This record gives sequence, structure tokens and C-alpha cells, in this order.
Amino acid sequence: MHNIDNVRMLELPELGDEKGNLVIAESGKDIPFEIKRVFYIYGSDPHVVRGCHANKVSEFVLINVAGSSKVKVLDGEGNEIIYSLNRPKTGIYLPSMVWKEMYDFSSDSVLLVLASTHYDENEYVRDLEEYKKLVREC
Repeated sequence: MHNIDNVRMLELPELGDEKGNLVIAESGKDIPFEIKRVFYIYGSDPHVVRGCHANKVSEFVLINVAGSSKVKVLDGEGNEIIYSLNRPKTGIYLPSMVWKEMYDFSSDSVLLVLASTHYDENEYVRDLEEYKKLVREC
């Protein structure tokens, strides 16, 4: 089984009334890992491609809390899936060792990222050919 088989959309719990909506994301319950880091991407031009890397250890959940974007996920063996993120209560779970590219950002896009680890540059694979080689070796 490839890690790309574990990529999946998440539907987060939402509460709402006449005052507005509240989306809930709890570690280990709605998010399949303990959250160690949170960051967000905004102000990206629609033609910009972000990400372009795999992580050896980190898992992620990506949620467009405003606007929209697309996420392309590759497994290093020729398979790819494209996801559209356009609802603030829907996210995508990305396990370790999948290549990810985020693009087609709307002008109001705010892409929230929840990570299972603290930042460690050494666990990033930023070269696609190196990533494909690592996948073949597994």
C-alpha cells in the first residue's frame, strides 16, 4: 500500500445558528494526529505553486478556511490525485512521504495547515527525483 492510499478528505464538525458557524478540529479525534504546529498561507497568486515537497515524518491536514485552492498529491510512482479545497469545514489529510503541491489560490484564500511535528528542515524532500528514488527504495 502506498501512502497516497491514505490521503483522504476530512469533514470537520460544524455548529451553527443565527450568530454564525463554528468549525471544530480536535487532535486525535477530528485530526488523525497530535497537532504540534499550525501555520497558514495567504496572499498567494493563482499562478504560484507552493509546497513542492514531501516530508519523511510529518503528517498534515490542510483546510481552506477562506477562499479556495487545489492540492496535487503524488506517490512517486506515477499516480496523482487533485483535490479542491473550497469549504472551511473540509480538509485533506496528507500522511508522510507523499509529494504535495498547492496551487490555484483564489484571491481571498487562507490555507490553514496543521502539522504533526515541529519544523525540521532535515525531514523535507524538496527534489522530486530524489523523492521518487526514496519511494523506490522503500
